[in-house]
Amino acid sequence: MIHPTAIIDDSVTLDEGVSVGAYAVIQGNVMIGKNTIVEPHVVISGPTMIGEGNHFFQFCSIGAAPQDKKYTNEPTKLTIGNNNTFRENVTVNRGTVQDRGETTIGDNNWIMAGVHIAHDCIVGNNTIMANASALAGHVTVNDWAILGGYTLVHQFCHIGEHSFCGMGSVINQDVPNFITVSGNLAGPRGLNVEGLKRRGFSREQINLVKKAYRALYRTGYRLEEAIKEIECINDEKDTLSSLIKFLKNSSRGIVR
Repeated sequence: MIHPTAIIDDSVTLDEGVSVGAYAVIQGNVMIGKNTIVEPHVVISGPTMIGEGNHFFQFCSIGAAPQDKKYTNEPTKLTIGNNNTFRENVTVNRGTVQDRGETTIGDNNWIMAGVHIAHDCIVGNNTIMANASALAGHVTVNDWAILGGYTLVHQFCHIGEHSFCGMGSVINQDVPNFITVSGNLAGPRGLNVEGLKRRGFSREQINLVKKAYRALYRTGYRLEEAIKEIECINDEKDTLSSLIKFLKNSSRGIVR
């Protein structure tokens, strides 16, 4: 399972079933979980913790030092969960001491060719990042979000769950849950209704999300007024609770 041309430090721990391809380099304090595949020419640097069932395609750079001029070789880290796919030429950097000291990626993410995930980012579960999309430092991407190809996300922005960012979007403010944005600079284009249907949202829940969208974008309300309206229409299932929390916690302002 380990190609003879691969270079693996003594400090590296590989669990059972890990496959490492030709000319791959794994260095530093790295732990890789069961049944993970490391294709040829991948470079993984530590400190990095990688879970089970991940697949790194050729020429990925995983766990390299952050692209931050303030970084002075502090022992920051990268943590990756389970069952993620990293296609060709993906780059993921470790954290910085100016933030959490850690870049974190959850489970079941589909990360396509040429994607960059910078220092201190937090990526949830079940996200999709299409080719050449890029996250600047300190970005958070919540569960089930989708970034179209060549999407660029400014540092410290927050991408809400079940949102959809169209190809070529330039995002410099937070993207609330459920909505679709696109453009340079990105603006709201409606709701990700098809995505909500695929994920099991009922008709009643989707109608509530539509009402929340109207409160945010069609009434002329200030954000504080829109939040109060959304709180009033939230149902017993708390369909809109995550959106309300997102809006209250936004520090950069929302795409509007």
